[in-house]
Amino acid sequence: MRPLLASLAVIAAGGAVLWQATDGFAALTAERARRVEVLRDMPAVPIVTVETMAGKRLTLPPGDGRAMVVEFIYTNCPSICQSAGAELAQLRDRLASGPLAARAWLVSLSFDPARDTPERMAEYGHWHGADGRLWTVARPAEGDLGALLNAYGITVIPDRAGGFTHNAALHVVSPDGRLLAILDMNDVDGAENAIEKALR
Repeated sequence: MRPLLASLAVIAAGGAVLWQATDGFAALTAERARRVEVLRDMPAVPIVTVETMAGKRLTLPPGDGRAMVVEFIYTNCPSICQSAGAELAQLRDRLASGPLAARAWLVSLSFDPARDTPERMAEYGHWHGADGRLWTVARPAEGDLGALLNAYGITVIPDRAGGFTHNAALHVVSPDGRLLAILDMNDVDGAENAIEKALR
């Protein structure tokens, strides 16, 4: 009887620890955990000046009443960034044909600013249809990169082929600079709904 009670006590203690560590079992992965945390806390993101694909300076968040959707990329990525660009183009098309076109801003933000020059960003933007009005490609200053990656929960790991392994998502930021939602790249409906919520 005692071994059974001891086993049950260990199981109960383990379950309690798992419950606490996973926000009541809501977060069973690191990615899910950061999404749950953002929904709960709505943290402020850093205000930074970036250089766009047109070589212009831009403040993010823009502070002009628009909501912002940010994805993190590097332009010579052969796989996930290219598909992410195609998926962001779907969101652009959805927004461009509706009432949110003037109230939202899409940004593909490079985490490889040393190599992603305005010329390379412009090529990437042209390839995916970023016009610089509703959607632009930009790079932060090297000194701002760490704070941005930390605030948005982006993990970037150099690979052995001159590229990076990284997580990809759509990050919806309110006009007052709070991170409201992190969504799968192909969740166009969810992104549109989150933008509408951010603008209320």
